[in-house]
Amino acid sequence: MEAIEAAGYAGKCTVGLDVAASEFKVKSSAQGEDAMYDLGMWDEASQEIKGSELMDFYANLIKDFPVVTIEDGFDEDDWPNWSEMVAKFGKDVQIVGDDLTVTNPVKIKRAVEEKSANALLLKVNQIGSITEAIQAVKDAKAAGWGVMTSHRSGETEDTYIADLAVGLCTGQIKTGAPCRSERLAKYNQLLRIEEELGAENVPYAGAGFRTPLWMNN
Repeated sequence: MEAIEAAGYAGKCTVGLDVAASEFKVKSSAQGEDAMYDLGMWDEASQEIKGSELMDFYANLIKDFPVVTIEDGFDEDDWPNWSEMVAKFGKDVQIVGDDLTVTNPVKIKRAVEEKSANALLLKVNQIGSITEAIQAVKDAKAAGWGVMTSHRSGETEDTYIADLAVGLCTGQIKTGAPCRSERLAKYNQLLRIEEELGAENVPYAGAGFRTPLWMNN
């Protein structure tokens, strides 16, 4: 928030979190028991808390800061807390499944049925084919979810995900800060697409990122 203000964008920027909670989960949820998470896993002292306490932590962040999207807030197997998170925050906050859904139509189906997320992180090489990735997007959109097209760690300068984001009208793309060429390549491709199609034909989703044009057509 200090950086946003210092850059002169106070009131114009919102915050998204990629928590990757599977990386600090220490105990899975069991019948009648809550999952456990260790917020101090990178320190010498353990800071283990229950999933319900982690939920309260998110609630305070949402209250104090303009958080509009949270990815992987809980472990990929902690389905009860995912569902509760959507119930508590899903109206105002996008709850994104990455490790939870892994761009897999089978897992997306379960997440839709259990109301465990309201947005899909689209990673083509998670599922392995463009055909399956497109099906995952169709299933997510049919459920009223948002879709965020995403790069992967160890990314190359291939720009295909920029074309995919526009072609599937996902409304969102996650390709990192513009600090290296493999990231800038995607943003440059988006600019080329806008130039070719004409800005009037490819309006910026902006605050409507959760419901881009496909929801209105």
